Amino acid sequence: MSKTIRIGTRDSELALYQANIVKQQLEHLGHKTELVPVKSTGDLQLNKPIYELGMTGVFTRTLDIAMLNHDIDIAVHSLKDVPTLLPKGIIQAAVLKRGNVRDTLVFKQNEEFLSQKNAVIATGSLRRRAQWLNRYPTHSIENLRGNVNSRLQKLDDNEHWNGAIFAAAGLGRIGLRPENAINLNWMIPAPAQGAIMITALDEDEDIKTICAALNHEETSICTTIERDFLNKLEGGCTAPIGALAFIKDEEVTFEGVLLSPDGSKKIEVKRVEKLGNHQDIAQFCADYIIERGGKRLMDTIKQGHKKAKVYSTKSLTEDQRLLMNDNLGVQSSDFIQISINRIKPQVVRQPIQNVIITSKNSVEALLQNFSAVELQFKNIYCVGRRTKRLVEKRIGEVKHTEPNAKKLAEYLVEYIEGTEVTYFCSDLHLDILPTILTENNIAVHKVEAYQTKYAAVKIDDSVEAVMFYSPSTVQSYKQENDAEVIAFCIGETTAQEAKKHFKDIRVAKVPTVESVIELVNEHYV
Repeated sequence: MSKTIRIGTRDSELALYQANIVKQQLEHLGHKTELVPVKSTGDLQLNKPIYELGMTGVFTRTLDIAMLNHDIDIAVHSLKDVPTLLPKGIIQAAVLKRGNVRDTLVFKQNEEFLSQKNAVIATGSLRRRAQWLNRYPTHSIENLRGNVNSRLQKLDDNEHWNGAIFAAAGLGRIGLRPENAINLNWMIPAPAQGAIMITALDEDEDIKTICAALNHEETSICTTIERDFLNKLEGGCTAPIGALAFIKDEEVTFEGVLLSPDGSKKIEVKRVEKLGNHQDIAQFCADYIIERGGKRLMDTIKQGHKKAKVYSTKSLTEDQRLLMNDNLGVQSSDFIQISINRIKPQVVRQPIQNVIITSKNSVEALLQNFSAVELQFKNIYCVGRRTKRLVEKRIGEVKHTEPNAKKLAEYLVEYIEGTEVTYFCSDLHLDILPTILTENNIAVHKVEAYQTKYAAVKIDDSVEAVMFYSPSTVQSYKQENDAEVIAFCIGETTAQEAKKHFKDIRVAKVPTVESVIELVNEHYV
């Protein structure tokens, strides 16, 4: 293969290190490569599936979009972060030979505290917390958030902590494993911990063949079992679940565990099967857990998750969750589901003079239906800087942008060329823009590019504040909830909708999820 293989990766130190491993292995096989770092913003507004395909990965979504848009050829992930259901058109192309699967305890001075009644351990992982408290019920757990470097620094700076727990593979890969560290061989790791995965487009036969040469069969078998166990057991609920499979002497040994968040309850399973007869091991072990109280424990965990001060109407990534103040008990789920429509070819068959795009969902819908070359738009008008950047990167130059629909409509009334616009929108959208234009004798041709479906849940009475990211998330919230809350909004357009329902409205300085999180943190200092 003569073309350069574009390797997509998140831009963290660990992600870049892992991508470079793949780069080196491909180049060793004689292939040309380049790294394409993609910043994971976590707020692409594609809140559920493209074509309802289950794109729910909080770490991987940005790279999935880049791949589906043919901006990268492969993507490199920590396999434990990848959803068990991949988007349609994307496949697991390879899993590299696994690194250290274990969790590691980094301690401050010595290990004597392990035999003491009182000790303080830091971790942001629910699974690690639960297993530690199950083994050391009198110890205290403190939340530790941030990247590996910052977590090590926080451990060093905090005189009250005895130690902190990290993934051994993460510490080792970037050369940060301290001397005062021990592997926790008794702690069952996260499913697929320590494994690096490569994804590719299912249609790209050349890339799939190349990646297959990097696949480590034993690692692939074991991580598949672990992820199947997670998929069959978790049922959409975030819970302390550990899973580990390994092969020895032509036998597959699997160990799994489900715990209560406080570690007081633990259900374990272990099974050994001959290699080749292991296909049902994940199902057997998941059923074993469920039948021995696992379902009841999972239901209890779901109820416990409701006790939160803040609720996000968009699923937060793990990185975003770690940015939140420790004491908030934040919950999140997608209050909006997006389903991209099929747009008739004749809509863009002729060059269009004026086009309005108000969200990145519309951009994704256009690019799912047409190539950039087919989108011959003379004047493109946008709402939002991020939408503008995406349009200019994927489709073409933007003539003008405004921070909200009302201001864009007012601008167009004054400066539009001609008397017609084509508006790519959702089936649910604010009427203010087309209303203003129509009242000023500008014809608006609406093209329903995608469908927005309400998917709100009833939130607990303990919730004091809700994070909103679009007018639709506000509307969805009101479908199931009547409580008066503080409305933290991503922008002015969202705030305008929130003002119809709430008294206390806060608006982020810039239209990003991270800015909304910062606003929440400032309120709860």
